[in-house]
Amino acid sequence: MFEDRAQQIVALLPRLRRFAYSLTGSRDEGDDLVQAACERALGRLHQWQPGTRLDSWMFRIVQTTWIDRLRARRVRGEDPLPEAAHAIVGEDGRKVTEVRLTLKRVRDAMQKLPDDQRAVLVLVSIDGLSYREAADVLDIPVGTIMSRLARARRRLHELMHESKVVAFARPAHQ
Repeated sequence: MFEDRAQQIVALLPRLRRFAYSLTGSRDEGDDLVQAACERALGRLHQWQPGTRLDSWMFRIVQTTWIDRLRARRVRGEDPLPEAAHAIVGEDGRKVTEVRLTLKRVRDAMQKLPDDQRAVLVLVSIDGLSYREAADVLDIPVGTIMSRLARARRRLHELMHESKVVAFARPAHQ
């Protein structure tokens, strides 16, 4: 039983990492968050209710672990959202470069969203959870999911438009 659940958790790792990265803005910190959440989950596997979704339970653990870390940092006076210092390395080519720059703009804009909106946006729009599933993960009503998602999408659109305008408004070097 334990080994089966542990294997199911391992299968969830890519999704958990994506969610953790969206919360932290850093691959390294996201990986640390997933590791801490997995340790917590494995230590409390007896609390998981058979017949419920293991992925929702794990997303919840990742989120609560992140919230615990943010609270601890605030108590210690640390900056809760360090700047991501990862360079995006890719293949040569105009199209690949444009796609990577757009992805970077989206990531940067997503980091400007409030944590609650970013979490909903990632769970629904990126990970593909239904509104009900996301509501279960975050332990909030479906209506709250819908309103947070609408606000997140609207704000993301505004931020993307602003960054596009700023990018094109810069004077060219001669």
